[in-house]
Amino acid sequence: MGTPTKEEYAAFEERVRRTVYVDNLSPLVTEAVLRTALDQFGTVKSVQVIPNYIVPGNIPRCALVEMENSKEAKAVVSEITQLPFMISGMPRPVRARPAEVEMFDDRPRKPDRKILCRWLEPSDPDFEVAKRLKHLCREHSREAEFLIKRQLQEEEKLAKKQADELKTHYKKHELIEGVMFDGTAQRLGRRYHLRLDDR
Repeated sequence: MGTPTKEEYAAFEERVRRTVYVDNLSPLVTEAVLRTALDQFGTVKSVQVIPNYIVPGNIPRCALVEMENSKEAKAVVSEITQLPFMISGMPRPVRARPAEVEMFDDRPRKPDRKILCRWLEPSDPDFEVAKRLKHLCREHSREAEFLIKRQLQEEEKLAKKQADELKTHYKKHELIEGVMFDGTAQRLGRRYHLRLDDR
């Protein structure tokens, strides 16, 4: 693969501008489901679910969604930021923000940019810096795993609470329907001189 031209890189930057980063997605959300959910804001050109290589298991996922143009991408970010937006029954709303160049695994190298890699000897002054960075990466991974577990626990509690509330409302609805259909409501209406709608 050759070095990309400035025109090719400019085309990639335009693609970034019309792409939205969506996260906090349920593990059950597929590309098709996400495409259908965001089609109401415009034309979805592509959906790329970003795999997680750090934490195993069913964790909230994220994706890059490319829209037809940057105006539609801004509309998606604006709507999802202002109003709760749920996909696939996830109790916690999804989040959206404009995509960034670093989020794309197929991003071309920036023209005129040079990257230098070299091994560091223990005597090198940068060796200690590299060791600290390695330690920070491990710490970050542990913290991210802890936060994700905590988030999943909160979502499970919220989902249980929502399910319990739904059952309670359904029981109330059944009770009201029973009172209306067995004639109890009409008898009470006659007793207390109230007019009840028969509909």
